[in-house]
Amino acid sequence: MPNYVLRGVGDVVAYIDSRPKIVGRAGVIWWLALGGLFLDAFSNSALSAGLGTMTGDLELSATQVAVLTSLASWVAIAFNPIGGWMADKWGRIPPLVLAKALALVGAALAALAPTFEFVLVGRFFVGAAYGIDFAIAMALLAEFTPARFKSRLNTWQGIWYTAVSTNLLLAIAFYNLGVGEAIWRWAVGSAGVFALLMLLLQATLMVESPTWLARKGYLERATTSMRKIYAEDFTAAPVEDRLPILNQATRGFANVALIFRGSYLRRTVLAATVQIGQSIQYFAVGWYLPIISLSLFGKDFIVATVGSLVFNLFGIIGGFMSPVIGKKFGLRKASAAGFGVVFVILVILGLGFDSLPLWLAFVLPSLFILFHSGGPGANGKSLSSLSFRSELRASANGVIGALGSVGAALGLLVFPILKEDLGLGPTFLILSVVPLAAFIICSVIKWDPTRAAISPDEELDAPQFKADRAVTFESAGK
Repeated sequence: MPNYVLRGVGDVVAYIDSRPKIVGRAGVIWWLALGGLFLDAFSNSALSAGLGTMTGDLELSATQVAVLTSLASWVAIAFNPIGGWMADKWGRIPPLVLAKALALVGAALAALAPTFEFVLVGRFFVGAAYGIDFAIAMALLAEFTPARFKSRLNTWQGIWYTAVSTNLLLAIAFYNLGVGEAIWRWAVGSAGVFALLMLLLQATLMVESPTWLARKGYLERATTSMRKIYAEDFTAAPVEDRLPILNQATRGFANVALIFRGSYLRRTVLAATVQIGQSIQYFAVGWYLPIISLSLFGKDFIVATVGSLVFNLFGIIGGFMSPVIGKKFGLRKASAAGFGVVFVILVILGLGFDSLPLWLAFVLPSLFILFHSGGPGANGKSLSSLSFRSELRASANGVIGALGSVGAALGLLVFPILKEDLGLGPTFLILSVVPLAAFIICSVIKWDPTRAAISPDEELDAPQFKADRAVTFESAGK
């Protein structure tokens, strides 16, 4: 067994990039991070599946529905950057586990809530968990993914729609069990069960990111993590032989300013555009598919839920195809194309919603979800996770995620109000402005991390590393 001497973050990144697969303990950590994202999607969509019955059960007005459905996203606006700051300061794993505990508390409070106000409290905790978890989990995934597999970060989008579809299937099962208007309580409660499972698994099996440890200067701890993860013999180089850590960001929340400077500025603008745009269009349309299905297919709960489930199956297809699409076309071009198609679909729905034949009324939302999930839906978080170096990555994810949460909150808040005041057709036309603007920006800014010759963690490292990295780890994957 070879002994790998680690001189700094560059050597850690080089070894990870040399891996032919994401397997072993690294694979377990990778999928557990995705499992946390499954929980985030599951918790967020738990209300969506039973929203119709919840509205009747608690006798909610349109304004109350708008506030309730958007609350988690408003809370996530604050907790996205807080979670990112925690992860860049103290490590990836502790706040990830904390997020699962918050999700468990939120699910329990909402499921047992006697009044509308208690549900709001529960959704506050869900929003906090969502805000903390997503910023960190995507950063962790980026740091465990070899460079040639960068587009695999988009797998989270398929996981998202799988979680949403699971919620819909459970809603049908609960309906058939005869729980009546309490369907939403069962859906929210089931999120708590999954939160407990993920809490136990992540606390037991996750290992701290060696890339983050090395970038922070904790090379001995990074070496220990590498041994645990890859079951190889790693040794930290003597202090005098270590590569210098150049331009290390060490100023806590002040690090956020760095992502709006120099070469990072256009990356931030692009990632934020995709994140905000996809959030508004998904949470104003995709999240409300069960309600849209009621308008399309009638008031029968089973029929409408099955219709929504079929729509989300297109999301699963698009989400799990997005890594292939991203690899072939790049994240930026895939986002631009997705926004362009979504714009056209929303215009058609807006102009002809009341007169569309049933088959077209079914096809258009399906294509909306397919092109959203295959393009911008996945790429916003992947772009921000891949565009910044390790000690900035989670903070950047937090800030850009917070901007995305603003978009999500606006979408969730605006849709039910516009729908009630104007109807679905005009609402779709108003919302079509969002993907059009995002399409234009994605077409103008040319940055794409999957097309970059060198990763952000290596951009500022010592030049001698770039010269000898291939020699040092040429056999690391053998």
